[in-house]
Amino acid sequence: MDADASPIRQWRVPTTVPLAKLAGAVVLVALGLLFAEGDPVQLTVIGLVVAGLACWALRDLLAPVRLAVDPAGVVVTRGFAGRRLLPWAAVERITVDRRPRLGLTTEQLEIDAGESLHLFSRYDLGADPDEVAEALQAARRDA
Repeated sequence: MDADASPIRQWRVPTTVPLAKLAGAVVLVALGLLFAEGDPVQLTVIGLVVAGLACWALRDLLAPVRLAVDPAGVVVTRGFAGRRLLPWAAVERITVDRRPRLGLTTEQLEIDAGESLHLFSRYDLGADPDEVAEALQAARRDA
């Protein structure tokens, strides 16, 4: 995507998601301090889990836009906070995958670009994957 071009539409991580991750990290620190009783192994494990949650939340704050669409194609996240343009010619399929897990059905938007597969959940998009798939299909037809 050109620096001058703005996306037609974009989907981002809801603000509540990184806040929930950071709150979980704070709760884990508090529980660790209460129950670890100075055990260095338990404190280390808790510290690693807290660091992981904090990094995961940091990614949501640094790169909240997970998916954008413009006339040239689809822009997806790449790595920790990078972006990658998938031209419409490279996009083979846009589907929503539904799978039952633990009595619930999970949905993920799949963008198949041949050599790469990009998956987005409702928490990545801040919207229903079916609605996003329809918007992407419409943008592809219009391009």
